[in-house]
Amino acid sequence: MNVVVTPTMVGQVVISGILAGALYAMVALGLALIFGVMRVINIAHGPLLMLGAYTTYFLYAGLGLNPYLSVPVSMAVLFVIGAVLQRTLVFRVVDAPELSSLLLTFGISIALVNLAQLAFTSDLRAVEYLTGSWGLGPFAFSKTRVLAFVFAAGVTTLAFLLLQRTRLGRAIRATSQSREVAMVCGVNVGRIHTITFGLASALAAAGGALIAVVVAVQPEMGQVWTFKSFLVIVLGGAGNYPGALLGGVLLGLVEQIASLFLTSQLSEVVAYVLLVVVLLVRPTGLLGGRQT
Repeated sequence: MNVVVTPTMVGQVVISGILAGALYAMVALGLALIFGVMRVINIAHGPLLMLGAYTTYFLYAGLGLNPYLSVPVSMAVLFVIGAVLQRTLVFRVVDAPELSSLLLTFGISIALVNLAQLAFTSDLRAVEYLTGSWGLGPFAFSKTRVLAFVFAAGVTTLAFLLLQRTRLGRAIRATSQSREVAMVCGVNVGRIHTITFGLASALAAAGGALIAVVVAVQPEMGQVWTFKSFLVIVLGGAGNYPGALLGGVLLGLVEQIASLFLTSQLSEVVAYVLLVVVLLVRPTGLLGGRQT
């Protein structure tokens, strides 16, 4: 089938790609933090996002709380859950081979999904709060996507400011660069690891809270976000925090442009193809390896 591409169509997919990319970047930043600081491959990142989505759903359905106001609440809840996971399980594989962390977090991922299915069932839950779009000339801006972009951009900016401007952020970056030097300088590395895993979980929770307003919530929703987060950090460079932002926007643009020419099923394949191409052409990512 021939597709006639107009400038308006191109502009619309670019807008949609940027809106989606900000959310991808925020979620992937948490994964980049964990790998950059602890060298842990966290397969459970998506299920933590799922728990953030359920937190928002139940706050909205049970208490009538505005889902966007629930974002900081979801982040706080998942920060605690992430910190507990790190202190009880993840700390055991910090110095182990990366395959060990992959297997452990894969087990945590399966456990979280199955616990969610047991507690919440597999029924789809929806946060029906905001519908429709805003128009600007020939372009349409989905209200939920725009608000998700605004919140994601704000949370990502705060995360970067935390890393760059605060004493805690300097300690996290020092631990990422050299754990031994950080310890010599008086940094409590164990505490930094706990806080880092908690922050990463909070970023995932923020993504889940924002996604809950866009799509239905269900226990297995986080799996695709785990893959997309890995793809984002591969694009930007493993452990490279600014690279997560670039990778998120690029992934959003590629997905939306692909949807213009391909069916919905084939457009999903584009992300996998992009992953393979980047690994073959530039294994260290577009911005190289770790960078703080």
